[in-house]
Amino acid sequence: MDPILKQIKEITNLNEHIDLNTTADSIKKSIIFRGPNVWILIFAILIASVGLNINSIPVIIGAMLVSPLMGPIMGIGLAMGTNDEELLKKGLKNLLVMVIISIIASTFFFLISPLNLEEPTELLARTKPTLYDVIIALFGGLAGIIETLRKEKGTVLAGVAIATALMPPLCTAGYGIATGNPGFFVGALYLFFINSVFIALATYGAVRYLKFPMVKMPEIEKQKKLKKNLAIVIVIFILPSIYTAYVVVRENNFSQAAKLFVKENKITGKSFIYDYSIDHSKYPSVLNISFAGEPLGMDEKKLLYQKLEEKGIVRSQLNINEILSFNSDTDNEVLKNMFNIKQNEVQKKDSLIGQLEKNLEELKNKELPANKIYNEIIAQYPGIVSFSAARGSEVNVKSGNPTEQIVLIIKWKKKISEAEVDKLQRWLAVRLETENIKVIQEN
Repeated sequence: MDPILKQIKEITNLNEHIDLNTTADSIKKSIIFRGPNVWILIFAILIASVGLNINSIPVIIGAMLVSPLMGPIMGIGLAMGTNDEELLKKGLKNLLVMVIISIIASTFFFLISPLNLEEPTELLARTKPTLYDVIIALFGGLAGIIETLRKEKGTVLAGVAIATALMPPLCTAGYGIATGNPGFFVGALYLFFINSVFIALATYGAVRYLKFPMVKMPEIEKQKKLKKNLAIVIVIFILPSIYTAYVVVRENNFSQAAKLFVKENKITGKSFIYDYSIDHSKYPSVLNISFAGEPLGMDEKKLLYQKLEEKGIVRSQLNINEILSFNSDTDNEVLKNMFNIKQNEVQKKDSLIGQLEKNLEELKNKELPANKIYNEIIAQYPGIVSFSAARGSEVNVKSGNPTEQIVLIIKWKKKISEAEVDKLQRWLAVRLETENIKVIQEN
């Protein structure tokens, strides 16, 4: 057991691969916010705002790669870990200035943008941070500081910038101001501070663990106070995220159960579900289903409720609408026929798509690997000039029955003997897994 632990320790050891002094200098330089960094931040914010406005993930990712926001946040973690008060003040000041500039720039963009999507999914994704965002920020921060520590730099920081997503929440906060939506503003800022705090904490933890040189020896009382404050900050930021994670999981479970219920009970008695919606705006969530056909009887509703409860949904969470229910047998028959026709059309289309996919796969399997065959033949017969290959049919005149055949027309500098042609045909039969092959020579 000891050799295994020793090997694990050797594999995970960081000391041989890191440079503490160079890392500290690099982080301190990244805190600087003036000149080019100011314009880079503004441009990155505008790029991210455009990406969020048009729901373009690649554009948002590009903005996150350009953003210089990581510098001051890691600087704050380094300052806390090395007890550098001046660096801490500089990091906090620069981060605050960056946040203000970012929000102003994104607010300005969304005020003048004529595009207002009905469902801005990328913006909405930044308004409900959960415990998962805390975990991403923490491990992203650890990956970031370890990458910064490495003597040989890689591309990890780019991945960290994408994963922790510091830029989009600030743009979403600007959108909240521009549209007068406090929910967007508060939720997005909460996500930004979750990312910032836990990246800084990850940096602080790594700095203390790796024993970076202290700028100033800390006082015991101040250290106790710092640890206490850090614990309070962690609790303040984690508790709401735990609740939102619980809400997200609860709503997701309800949606899955509701969709399965609708799918399994599409037809009930002489009625059918023609529409449904899931409403999470209330607590608990509500499933609205609309029936067409004859009105549901008490027994049918009782059976529906029973099946609903089997999915873990209580009766009060189901709202049944029967606005297209009719007592007339004629009307019911018309509605049923319409439904059946629709279902048949869908089934026919699915069947046709399946058959076309099968035919396409068969055609792909029959494609001749012409380039490979050419390279293999020329390796054996350098005198070849060119060749064409085609799959066709040989028809027997007497019987009229077609037989699949592969024909190769080969041009040579000098024709080969019939024995060589026969040998080539036999090799091609093995290579292409078919017996009926015809090789035709041309000068």
